[in-house]
Amino acid sequence: QVQVVESGGGLVQPGGSLRLSCAASASGSVFSIYAMGWYRQAPGKQRELVAIITRGGSTNYADSVKGRFAISRDNAKNTVYLQMNSLKPDDTAVYYCNAADLGANVYWGQGTQVTVSS
Repeated sequence: QVQVVESGGGLVQPGGSLRLSCAASASGSVFSIYAMGWYRQAPGKQRELVAIITRGGSTNYADSVKGRFAISRDNAKNTVYLQMNSLKPDDTAVYYCNAADLGANVYWGQGTQVTVSS
């Protein structure tokens, strides 16, 4: 049983910062993560990629967040972070974390709400 749990969402003013965390864990089985990523879904829109990071540290970002967001990970803890700076109202969404293992299985968290508003 693999669990992915996000934390760190909330309400922030435009121009502010938030740091999201996501931890993946497995009970009763060996769990090797290849990549972890953050996605977001705003009301009435499709879920979209925000940022992804591989076990080796390679990263990829959506154009809309480049230069403002930074993804990082702690492989020993199977944890990924998303530092979000210069937040805009358009960043308002539910942010989801996922983890992909070496068998190409993908596990999703329940999501955490980020609201950017004055």
